[in-house]
Amino acid sequence: MPDLTRMRNDYTAGRLTEEDLAPTWVEQFDRWFGDVVAAELPEPNAVVVATADADGAPDARVVLIKGYDEAGFIFGTSYASAKGAQLAVNPRAALVFPWHALQRQVRVTGRVEKIGETASDGLWDPRPRGSQLAAVASVQSTVVDSREELAERVRLLDEQTPEEKVPRPAVWGGYRVLPERVEFWQGGKDRLHDRLRFERDDEEGGGWLVRRLAP
Repeated sequence: MPDLTRMRNDYTAGRLTEEDLAPTWVEQFDRWFGDVVAAELPEPNAVVVATADADGAPDARVVLIKGYDEAGFIFGTSYASAKGAQLAVNPRAALVFPWHALQRQVRVTGRVEKIGETASDGLWDPRPRGSQLAAVASVQSTVVDSREELAERVRLLDEQTPEEKVPRPAVWGGYRVLPERVEFWQGGKDRLHDRLRFERDDEEGGGWLVRRLAP
């Protein structure tokens, strides 16, 4: 068994100062996301999404963000999935973008809302047919007897759906995470990390405050 106490990298890739920070969280995210894409990291839009049920029991998984702007971050999923059920009773989430190769991460917390039908179609339509078939045939998060059972469901659905694109099922759609806090974390030497957080200030008409956090 490896000695995990000795698994350690020093973070010397850069710094993040208040002077470096963009005026808004979305501009800063755009800068960093551009760096991730330019570095050709795999799955640059992969993000950990954490939710909790009505009792507060946490749950987390990796999904792909399919859009972001000043309003927030968008991803698509089955509303009948475990995260869908959790968001129905506790519509809040936390996101973590783990960009280890750049010694960076972005953390987001906020409320969650469903996006509209047209916007959900905009997430569904670009998906390859195979991905659409799998999403319809698989009742996400439910127990299945075997992989062969799932494959047979997909095969039958493929035969029964002559259209090139599979119609989006009503149970599948998009969510938007509405940020209340967005933290930009840059790894630092000797674990003196830079952590700058945009925090919504409702008392100031929905403006944003920037605070530095201890590492």
